[in-house]
Amino acid sequence: MRTKMTFAATLAFAIAGAASAADAPTAEGALTKTVTALDTQFFATFNTCATPGQLDKHAAMLDEHLEFYHDNGGVTWTRKDYLERTGKNVCGHFRRKLVAGSLQVYPIKDFGAIEEGDQEFCDLQTDKCFGAAHFMLVWHQAGGGWQVTRAFSYGHHALP
Repeated sequence: MRTKMTFAATLAFAIAGAASAADAPTAEGALTKTVTALDTQFFATFNTCATPGQLDKHAAMLDEHLEFYHDNGGVTWTRKDYLERTGKNVCGHFRRKLVAGSLQVYPIKDFGAIEEGDQEFCDLQTDKCFGAAHFMLVWHQAGGGWQVTRAFSYGHHALP
């Protein structure tokens, strides 16, 4: 009798594990789709931030206490400081382009997701890409929306 109960418990545990493993790709696929759409929206506003209203839309996707780590530019500790630097150094000068196939998304339990990948920077006048870097964004899902809480841009280098 005890052997049958142990076998039944083991079988039930294995079936439950298989069911959650089967659900995992679906959940991860949905998260990747969500974060990919967020990346598109986030950088559409970044890339057009010289257009009136776009920098405000970009700001809405950033946590007030955003930390942005840039290997060449240093650290900004607030959304306000990040937006000031972005307005001065990015808007009207260049756009960011995601390197196809480089985007990866990782869930953060009960918080959101980590997004990482590679990006290129292209001149707005010539559309010639002149630099590249790695990036990572930490997305927090709260109140029905998503915001970036931490951003990293590193490994900057010139393109030939």
